[in-house]
Amino acid sequence: MSLFKILILIFSFFVLTATVPSGATAGDYVIGEGDSLSISVWGVERLNFGVTVRPDGKITIPGFGDILASGFTSMGLARDLTVKLKEMVKNPIISVTVSGIANSKIYVFGNGIKSGIFDVIRRTTLLHILCTLSDLKGADLSRSYVQRNGKKIKENFEQLIIKGDTGDDILLENGDVIFMPLLQEKFVYVLGEVGSPKAILYRDEMTILEAIFDAGNFTKFAGQNDVTIIRQEGGKKVLIPVKMKNLLKKGDLSQNIKVSPGDYIMVEESLF
Repeated sequence: MSLFKILILIFSFFVLTATVPSGATAGDYVIGEGDSLSISVWGVERLNFGVTVRPDGKITIPGFGDILASGFTSMGLARDLTVKLKEMVKNPIISVTVSGIANSKIYVFGNGIKSGIFDVIRRTTLLHILCTLSDLKGADLSRSYVQRNGKKIKENFEQLIIKGDTGDDILLENGDVIFMPLLQEKFVYVLGEVGSPKAILYRDEMTILEAIFDAGNFTKFAGQNDVTIIRQEGGKKVLIPVKMKNLLKKGDLSQNIKVSPGDYIMVEESLF
C-alpha cells in the first residue's frame, strides 16, 4: 500500500471521530443553534473556516451556500458535507470540530423549586442536576418528571433521592425539561390524647413514633394501642391501625410505621 493511501486512511479515521468538546464522547453531542464549528476540507485552503450555527440551524459554506447543521453530530455533519461538496471538490475529505458550545441546556421549573437554566458541557445525569439545587424539601418528588421532546421519559424521583437508588438515574440531553411541583401537603397532623396536638412539618423517613414525640408524647389518658393513621390513597380514605403499646413495651418495630405527608394520626382515649 502506498504512503498516500495510508495517509488517506489515517485522515479518514480522524474525520469519522471528529472532535467534540471536553467531557463528551465523539458522536454523542448534537449540534445546535449558536454553536461554533471549525470545518476543514483537506487540501482546499479556502474551505478551512470557522462558523457559528445561525438561529435557523444553518451555516454558510463559501462558494456553495447554506446547509443545515443543527441536529447533526459532528461526524454526521462531516458525512453530509462529504456528499454535498462533491459538486465542488473531487473526493473531499472533511472534518468538523465543535469548537464552542452554546446550545446544551437543561431547564428546571415548577413551584416546588427555584426555576433555572443549566448549561451542560459534559455528560450530566438527573442526579447531577438535582444535587445542585439548593432545597428539595418543598418539591413533590413523587409527581416530578423529566420531559424530552414533549414526552415524559422519567417520572417519580423518590427512588433516586430518598432511597439512594442510583440505578434509577438517567442521562440528560440538551433541551430536557425537569418539572418539580410543590409538595401540596407538607404536614403530618397528630390529634387526640397527646401532650400538644399539632401539625408537624413532614421529614423524610419520619415514623409515627417521631411524630407522636414531636406532639408531646401520649397523655396519661391515651390508649396507646388505639392509634390510627388516616391516609388518602388514590382519592380514598385508608385507616391504618397501630399498636403503639406493643412498640414501646414489647419492642415490636413493625408498629413503627413510616408516615406520609398529609397523614392524620389519631390517638384515642383509653376506656380503662
